Amino acid sequence: MANSKKIAVLFSGKGSNFAHIVNTLHHKGFEVVVALTNNPNAEGIKVAKEASIPLEVIDSKAYVSREAFDAVVVERLEQHNPDLTVLAGFMRILTHVFTDQIKSINLHPSLLPRHKGLKAIEKSYEDEYTYGGVSVHYVSSELDGGEVILQREIAKEGLNFEAYDEKVRSVEKEALVEAIRIVLKLNYNSSS
Repeated sequence: MANSKKIAVLFSGKGSNFAHIVNTLHHKGFEVVVALTNNPNAEGIKVAKEASIPLEVIDSKAYVSREAFDAVVVERLEQHNPDLTVLAGFMRILTHVFTDQIKSINLHPSLLPRHKGLKAIEKSYEDEYTYGGVSVHYVSSELDGGEVILQREIAKEGLNFEAYDEKVRSVEKEALVEAIRIVLKLNYNSSS
């Protein structure tokens, strides 16, 4: 597919957001050219294999520093030349070695700038606001600090934590796919 936009997806766990990207975008104007994980036991590896997507497994525990790990990730990604790299449940804080060279977006399960970092769904559920939600943002060297592309609000009223968590996980998949389309359409329009 000559005109399709090339995406790299980074994940660390189940790969449910990665699977959603594959099901909604792959071979539909977009091509996932590589999937990369830092976890040799990630369930998402199966998603890549089933979809015949090239897979890079780079065990982050094998590197002495974040920068050394990021340098290898950058090198592997550049071999596939993606138009955009998507962090879909990639549980690593990336350094400037990555962020200065790779155009990427990240999904975060809160309305940034609220609740950066870990346990964002729990913190969002327990805060004083009546709405929580999800954000998709550009990745910068500041944790969850890059420019926000889009946000989706979720009303918390009447939801126990399990119901709220489930709703966040369902909304985040759609938000991520929409953000990919927005970012790559902007790129496409500006480069044509």
